Amino acid sequence: MSTTRPYSPGDRGPEPGGASGASASAPVPSSGVPGASAVPSAPAVPGAPRAASASGGGGRQARRLSFEDASGVVPLARDFTREALYAWGWLPSATADQRAAAEDVLLVVSELVTNACLHAEGPDELRITCEKKVIRLEVSDRGTGQPAPRTPHRAGRPGGHGMFIVQRLCLDWGVVRTPGVAGKRVWAELGAPA
Repeated sequence: MSTTRPYSPGDRGPEPGGASGASASAPVPSSGVPGASAVPSAPAVPGAPRAASASGGGGRQARRLSFEDASGVVPLARDFTREALYAWGWLPSATADQRAAAEDVLLVVSELVTNACLHAEGPDELRITCEKKVIRLEVSDRGTGQPAPRTPHRAGRPGGHGMFIVQRLCLDWGVVRTPGVAGKRVWAELGAPA
């Protein structure tokens, strides 16, 4: 279901008993993304895409990719996401369900980045977080529009399927805006197979 919230729902607090479905890992250098580096919380380097990798307490793992002055942002975002999925154990897939879950993540990141390209002057940054078997994707842009699935959805009609796909594949998705700041963050959450 599409939602717009004044806050980011990713912070659900600690799991009862301190249990976590994922394990923390050390920062992993980004080797598969051209021009990217893995420096946790480092400022963006003008002229080159930047990736950062970090682990937080409780098994939370996060990566960021800046699209500043980057070209070919959709394949760049997919490669960056695929690398994170390998680092976090979602790939290589042992079962068809695991393979489908990883492909869903890659498809959703493609749709979110493409939407930012088509409707919001391009994406600024991609954030990927993995915590408790949930992958959260966030794409920030400077656009003022409100993403929404085309209604009524017509499967045979070309174009306009991106947010419908996101709505169908994700546990939840929405838009976060910061008052007084141009742009928005479109987020989507997907779960790992059981």
